[in-house]
Amino acid sequence: MADYAADVKKYDAGASDETITKIVKYLGIALRNRDSSLVSCSDPTETARVNEKWCQKKLGVSASDGEAAVEKVCAMMKGDNSKSRVTFYYLCAKELGKLDSI
Repeated sequence: MADYAADVKKYDAGASDETITKIVKYLGIALRNRDSSLVSCSDPTETARVNEKWCQKKLGVSASDGEAAVEKVCAMMKGDNSKSRVTFYYLCAKELGKLDSI
């Protein structure tokens, strides 16, 4: 858990540990496998899945808003070769103003 929080706090120093814990619980089993614990911005199937499953279904935003948030987070994390799924989801929620609804 501390590793996830440290990674998120590289991008948002004021990130709530409670919110990060909720994302970790939501992702559950996906975090056990290295490949599924990371997000690949170069894979359109992956970014579409994040938009559909996280932004639209969980956060309740439109497809276009979700897509814009995913693109913005990809640009924000561009320098990070291993994009943590927890951090990516947190930043998408923050970008969409939905941290309170997690």
